[in-house]
Amino acid sequence: MAYTSQSSHRAAALLASAVAALGLLTACGSGNDSASTPQKVSGTAAPATGGSDSASDGTTDTGTGKATDASSGTSSSGTSTAKTGSTGGSTSGGTGTKTATSTRCHTSELKASVGGNDPGAGQENFPLVLTNTSGRTCTVRGYPGAAFTDSAGKQLGPDPKRSSGTPTTVTLKPGQSAWAGLTFSNPEISGAATATPSTLVVTPPDELDPLKVAWSGGKVPVSGNSSSVFLTVLSPGTGP
Repeated sequence: MAYTSQSSHRAAALLASAVAALGLLTACGSGNDSASTPQKVSGTAAPATGGSDSASDGTTDTGTGKATDASSGTSSSGTSTAKTGSTGGSTSGGTGTKTATSTRCHTSELKASVGGNDPGAGQENFPLVLTNTSGRTCTVRGYPGAAFTDSAGKQLGPDPKRSSGTPTTVTLKPGQSAWAGLTFSNPEISGAATATPSTLVVTPPDELDPLKVAWSGGKVPVSGNSSSVFLTVLSPGTGP
């Protein structure tokens, strides 16, 4: 009987061991991931090596060397995808490259000069010229500002008036010019009081900073009959 009892105990122990081993194997196979599927780890996706795999940044490799943005459906070449973006500004072609929003010529990009007098019918006519000295193409439009001053910087006479005209946008490539007519009645004919300026102060359209040009055109009317000085709109070139 003792022998039979020892055999029964040994059989029971072997059975318990087998059950425990079976339970351990069952526990290893449970959960969301199977033993044949690699476990996902957060972080930067490694370069694709073939097959279909989801990256941590929301892009999916299709096994063809192109990565597709899951949010937009767009694709870009390469084995891995890096998201880029930009904020603010105006962009061109979706590349994130900012483009200029204004092409107006600024004072710092221009040089002012005054051409020779072209008198006619009792009028003195001088071309006031603005030349693009920058390395970019820019535009001017409308009337420049102008004033005559003496050597101390004091203005002589009132501000010039604007002749009637239709402003147009003048595009200036580097080195190109636009001109406006600066005209007034000959003081000897009109009888206006005169002064001889040392400087013509010129302000480009829509700008605040002026340019200064030495005046060599002689006397100008500053008060009295027909003392007004007139400016025309800017046109392409350096004069009529």
